[in-house]
Amino acid sequence: MACSGSSQKRIPPLYLFFELQFTLLQSEYLFMAQPFKRIEHAFINGQWINSKNSLEVLNPATGECLGKIPDLSSLDITQAIDAAEQAFHLWASTTPLARANILLRWETLILENKEALAQLLSMEGGKPIAEARAEIDYGVSFIRWFAEEARRINGEVIPSEAPDKCAMVLKQPIGVVGAITPWNFPHAMITRKCAPALAAGCTLVLKPSELTPFSALALAQLALEAGLPKGVLNIVTGTAEPIGKVLCEDTRVKKISFTGSTQVGKWLMAQSASTLKRLSLELGGNAPLIIFEDAHLDNAVEETLRAKFRNNGQTCVCPNRIFVHQSILPIFTEKLLTRIKTLLVGNPLEENTQLGPLINEKAVEKVERLVQDAIAQGAHCLAGGKRHALNGNYFEPTLLTHAHPSMRICQEEIFGPVATLISFTADEKVLTSANSTPAGLAAYLFTENPARIWHMTENLEYGMVATNTGMVSSVAMPFGGVKFSGFGREGSSHGIEEYLYLKSFSWKIKSY
Repeated sequence: MACSGSSQKRIPPLYLFFELQFTLLQSEYLFMAQPFKRIEHAFINGQWINSKNSLEVLNPATGECLGKIPDLSSLDITQAIDAAEQAFHLWASTTPLARANILLRWETLILENKEALAQLLSMEGGKPIAEARAEIDYGVSFIRWFAEEARRINGEVIPSEAPDKCAMVLKQPIGVVGAITPWNFPHAMITRKCAPALAAGCTLVLKPSELTPFSALALAQLALEAGLPKGVLNIVTGTAEPIGKVLCEDTRVKKISFTGSTQVGKWLMAQSASTLKRLSLELGGNAPLIIFEDAHLDNAVEETLRAKFRNNGQTCVCPNRIFVHQSILPIFTEKLLTRIKTLLVGNPLEENTQLGPLINEKAVEKVERLVQDAIAQGAHCLAGGKRHALNGNYFEPTLLTHAHPSMRICQEEIFGPVATLISFTADEKVLTSANSTPAGLAAYLFTENPARIWHMTENLEYGMVATNTGMVSSVAMPFGGVKFSGFGREGSSHGIEEYLYLKSFSWKIKSY
């Protein structure tokens, strides 16, 4: 449904270009995007800008400086909001088809530059190159999905209670969005926020992590090549807190979408209180993974390994507590230990590397501290447990047994390559243990009992539950949590609703 108040004179020339010339998507010009160098500028109102202050971006695998990014001032952030506000009315006035076509062109250019983007992501985030390529594919899936959803923003016709009136509901873009994304998925978290916002007709001021900004800036360059009008997408770089404060306190920013820690999410919510913004907060997790006695053991081992060690354990949905039924604990432990010992740690740009470095020294220190505390509390370390011989930000893949839910390593998000096994005997007790955390993002089950699957899924206090698989996320499924893991959903047909508001429309149609 078109935005209320739109008129032909307000529609920019870009609308006509993409409505009448969509066949250009097949032309040779669109497939000529060349690999790009790291961009060391912010992106505001279609222009690359710099600042007198800068921040270094380090390669977590080598410690070398990859480049510098502007550390923008509050005035710079306000100018980005100015640009987004000015662009909003024109962008919202384009048809959903026009917006969809630009998103599809963006997708095409990203895929044409997939290898360059993957290498960039791997260097700034330390993610193994195979995983980096998979993240690019995952990220573009949101662009295509929401390009299609743009054309399905349907309103409602409601049967009226009065004979001389009709009643309708319109869905309209909420306005300027402030998006703040994390370092662990520097490509996919951006597309997962930008694609639905752009499809809905919103404009954005996006702040990527200062640890991994280059993926965001590369995406902005490709969006510019795809024909996204200036001011619709702005990338601001620099120190997190002052940027977040401006986004929260400016009344023209109508929504904040954030992925990150619960602590920062609470701070953003408090800062946004005075302006009554809509918020989407995807916050920290403490995922339980429960393996029952009737689980298919080999599948449980492989899927646990997949879920736990993806991105070196640096994901919010990684299993933080692995509950294994006492009757199968010895054989499961043996099989998992054998597989962990095969994991290859190394240079993330090498094809056979399975685990790269952690993001920085601070992350290594946290994992080291949690492991040492667990061992001091009685946990047994069967593999790893210390910094890797490669030194730097590398940590050995680790297996701990005899863990207890009261240990710090079971209470705090590990964000590292550490599998922590906890024994259990009764369904209801493990359900209580699994739920005994403020977090509520993702949970995993391994069992062949349909009644148990349904009972556990209904009663686990988590926004997402996966059974017999270590992959909980899909573009078609709503992603998000409950309790201290936040609120709002990304992906799926529900994801675009986060960027729309409802307008009731009553119309008296009988003659006076």
